[in-house]
Amino acid sequence: MIATPESVIRRLSSKLEPNSTNARPDLTPIAGIKAVMFDVYGTLFISGSGDVGTAAAGAKGKAFTDAAEACGIKFDADADTVVERMIAEIKTFQEERRTSGTEYPEVEIRDVWGRTLEAAGIEVPAPDAIEQLAIEYESRVNPVWPMPHCRESLEALRDAGLKLGIVSNAQFFTPALFPALLDQTRAELGFDPRLEYFSYEHLQAKPGRFLYEAAAAALVELGITPAETLYVGNDMLNDVTPAAAVGFRTALFAGDARSLRMREDDARVTGVTADVTVTDLAQISGIVTDRTG
Repeated sequence: MIATPESVIRRLSSKLEPNSTNARPDLTPIAGIKAVMFDVYGTLFISGSGDVGTAAAGAKGKAFTDAAEACGIKFDADADTVVERMIAEIKTFQEERRTSGTEYPEVEIRDVWGRTLEAAGIEVPAPDAIEQLAIEYESRVNPVWPMPHCRESLEALRDAGLKLGIVSNAQFFTPALFPALLDQTRAELGFDPRLEYFSYEHLQAKPGRFLYEAAAAALVELGITPAETLYVGNDMLNDVTPAAAVGFRTALFAGDARSLRMREDDARVTGVTADVTVTDLAQISGIVTDRTG
């Protein structure tokens, strides 16, 4: 690759602060928890767009122009039109997958960018340049930064002996956020690779239950039941509802107004409530301290 994902993310990242939600935390202790699973965007990391940027991007022509220039990709096409083509490619892929039976499809963004450039009449560069383009663009449309107390909270849970995992909508560059912005690998922070479920690897996205069901099965293999697992996420539809449906205990992360999604008008979350509400990641360890059950 022309530049590593970590180096691009570091170069284009700067400190962000969460926006207050005025939510009231509910820190009722939950006994017997042996594992904590996390969402990434809007939960562990502040997300400028509130989610993976390409999922919600409008016509971000300047971001594409700057990203292409950084990768040495030359083009004559209108930049806004290129981004519109990229969004159309995502929608086309998702519709094809829905037709074949996947309710909530995920894309592989490297493939999307390759098809986008070809459709726009732009010479498709080598795979490493496409990877850099994807990261350069994402880092511009969706700036991210660790939530306050992110690393300390993960370390506290790790040191308490809890299993840590991830269920998140993501792309290939998402795992690089951890070493890039927290200066530790996911393994060093305590994440178990057997409990990491990124949507791009399975072409299945939240709010579908596929990733949650796979994570629940992996936890059972480790001797941990869904009821002994706490899932932490910022979205009532994408996180709390499907996590609760597979039997996880749930924590709504209400620490940043950019990404807090209550979905009060969505019938799919009717009757669903989180077990606890946290406004700071540091509050989680206190909720799960008593693991005796």
